[in-house]
Amino acid sequence: MSNITIYHNPACGTSRNTLEMIRNSGNEPMIIHYLDTPPTRDELINLISDMGITVRALLRKNVEPYEHLGLNEEKFSDEQLIDFMLQHPILINRPIVVTPLGTRLCRPSEIVLDILPEGQKGAFTKEDGEKVIDETGKRVN
Repeated sequence: MSNITIYHNPACGTSRNTLEMIRNSGNEPMIIHYLDTPPTRDELINLISDMGITVRALLRKNVEPYEHLGLNEEKFSDEQLIDFMLQHPILINRPIVVTPLGTRLCRPSEIVLDILPEGQKGAFTKEDGEKVIDETGKRVN
């Protein structure tokens, strides 16, 4: 069993690319489909703290509830923003990956490479055709 967890949305290309880079390192992560199984309040607060980001930085802005709820206004406290994310998990930006080396919001997906315990086992090309890892397992710049 892997000690890597991904909060995943299979409808998201960035999330799918991140998952495949984890697999390309030889790991099968625990996959949490966070839209179906959202984190608890404590889990969400811990993830935000472990990532070292603000609550607002985890807020997904280009989804329907964001505009409807007026979340672009700075009047909401962190607690209120967390409440909105728990009520509407689509507002939680993704993918979030937890490994022994850290917790990151993997946008862009290549950020996951910084926290994977093992290197890439072979070439990897993102769904859009961008080559990320060459045949020797090295990152392409």
